[in-house]
Amino acid sequence: MVTYSVTVATGTTSYSGTNNYIYITLIGEKGESEKTKLDKWLQNDLERGSVDEYEVKSPRDLGSIRWLRLEKVRFLVEDDWFCRYAMVRTPSGETLHFPCYRWLSEDDVIHMREGPAKRPTDDKSPAFLTHRMKELDERQKLYRWKLWKPGVTKCIDAESEDNLHPDVKFDEYRRSDFEHALHVALGELFLKKFVNLFGSSWDSLKSFQRIFWRVKNNIGNYVMKHWKEDWFFGYQFKNGCNPCIIEKCSKIPENFPVTNDMVCKSLGGSTLEEQIQKGNIYIVDFKVLDGVPANVIKGVQQYVAAPICLLYQDPKNRLLPIAIQLHQIPGAENPIFLPSDPENVWLLAKIWVRSSDFQVHQVVYHLCGTHLLAEVFCICTLRQLPSVHPIFKLLTPHTRYTLEINTRARNDLLGKNGVIIRVVASGGRGMDVIAQKAFEMFSYSALCLPDNLKQRGLEGLKDYYYQEDGLQLWFAINKYVKGIAGLYYKTDQEVCEDSELQAWIQDLLQEGFQELPGFGMPEAFHTREELYKFLTMVIFTCSAQHAALNNGQYDWCCWIPNSPCTMRQPPLTSKDDISVEQLMETLPDMSQSSVQMAFTWHLGRKLPNKILLGCFDEEYFTEEGAKKVIAEFREELKDIEKRIEKRNEGLPLGYEYLKPSNIENSVSI
Repeated sequence: MVTYSVTVATGTTSYSGTNNYIYITLIGEKGESEKTKLDKWLQNDLERGSVDEYEVKSPRDLGSIRWLRLEKVRFLVEDDWFCRYAMVRTPSGETLHFPCYRWLSEDDVIHMREGPAKRPTDDKSPAFLTHRMKELDERQKLYRWKLWKPGVTKCIDAESEDNLHPDVKFDEYRRSDFEHALHVALGELFLKKFVNLFGSSWDSLKSFQRIFWRVKNNIGNYVMKHWKEDWFFGYQFKNGCNPCIIEKCSKIPENFPVTNDMVCKSLGGSTLEEQIQKGNIYIVDFKVLDGVPANVIKGVQQYVAAPICLLYQDPKNRLLPIAIQLHQIPGAENPIFLPSDPENVWLLAKIWVRSSDFQVHQVVYHLCGTHLLAEVFCICTLRQLPSVHPIFKLLTPHTRYTLEINTRARNDLLGKNGVIIRVVASGGRGMDVIAQKAFEMFSYSALCLPDNLKQRGLEGLKDYYYQEDGLQLWFAINKYVKGIAGLYYKTDQEVCEDSELQAWIQDLLQEGFQELPGFGMPEAFHTREELYKFLTMVIFTCSAQHAALNNGQYDWCCWIPNSPCTMRQPPLTSKDDISVEQLMETLPDMSQSSVQMAFTWHLGRKLPNKILLGCFDEEYFTEEGAKKVIAEFREELKDIEKRIEKRNEGLPLGYEYLKPSNIENSVSI
């Protein structure tokens, strides 16, 4: 009889342990061990966070251990179990590591392979190849595609989070935190009394403080003090919660007839053409909102505009608005507003731009540009890459909780009775139209930060910290990807020959992006560099890009006049002066303001027990080479953190969203 020592680690989150029966069998090239129940006499085995050791007997030496089989058998009541990993110490003293990180529910049986990553070409044994195919077949039955809305990416086929497999659901701590957070936002922030005051306008801008002061926020305080100032209006396009829409203006659009006489005073006596040639003129164009049907909230019509705004980078590197047009087609009732116009008129024109930016940020860049893309990458990874594949091991930490957060969002935030349709001007049908337009204007190159910034001509935009920090992170992630993937793909030919990798990109194109044939993604991977760039884009989108677009929502939106979720009166049609009362009747009412404040706090708050970029509590890679690359990646992220902190020390308002300590590994909120 041969004895093997087996160590089994149970998950650390609530309800990870089990009182059901768990059996283990070692399967080697020379046979199987005895089926052994993991149960020590008079001890509570397999409890939350436990690491238990057992002896497994075999009538003979098993040779190379191929699989470790775990079986769960119900005892009295169903009691799921989460296995982190198992380790086997052979009679010869060799230690084998078997990553798992899976839930066993009902009468589950799973086969775990040893830790080293394997491409399909690395597995010569028919048994291993059959195991890979069987695992993918099971996953493809669990994770099915569904069309959510025409013209956008597909999503997971699940009506609610209850339909998801336990492996991709929130752990108990995350679930409890998420479900109570919005209640806290409305209750603890004392907003409930305002939520029920639908249609009641605030009596002055100062009156917004009645809800604003419920949660103190340093950036929010700064916004409240400076939101009317032109330089701060321009600053937000660089380092606010939507730094993705601004572009260099090389030519004034034909539908935006700004003349030199209109803006020469704002340009310090210089001409518009001179400043365009110097690269100091920038533009934000909300044409994606043109023709979007506005929401009707409780029978009251709301309004959406599609403005164009011209900005000038002055000698102090401030970005100043110099002209605003509220609709795409010029005309007598669509004047170009200027800083020289009456104070309230110019202020309201800027507020219209900020409200349009709210719509575009939430739907185009945040929802479509991170959440929906991350979901597609997640589904493809689960469907086409077995757990032993190196790219599965690389990507799976960046898909954590994405399926559940998106499934919840489709029901609770974006559904027929969701928050968006209750308070946002573009909610309902408008959101669908914007999402379809968003994916029409998206492209693969636009998802790659260096290409995106070059296309928008932003090399000369000063104090653009999103660009500065984002590029550092992009190249750090790219180096990390090259380090990991380079361990397994030594030549371009090896990339071409990886059938599972090629199936992954095909599933992405043919299913996930089925509605978007012109997206421009590669149809296959032909070179290592092509693969590295694509994987960098995936990880960057799921981590840093989402952090840049998500984490500042409350900071910039808690002072409601700065980023109104809706506008209750039509856009201005003349430059005639307006009263404070007219301004207040246009801004969100008490109810809408309160809900905006609550849900932006809920989505942008710092999460408990989040897993930061570069931190992997689930150890999928066991090879020393991969561990070294991961350690180097972490050190580089620490260096980036230090550089950002040093830069921020000298700023009146530091840019914090792309500090690695604020970036979660995945889209999970």
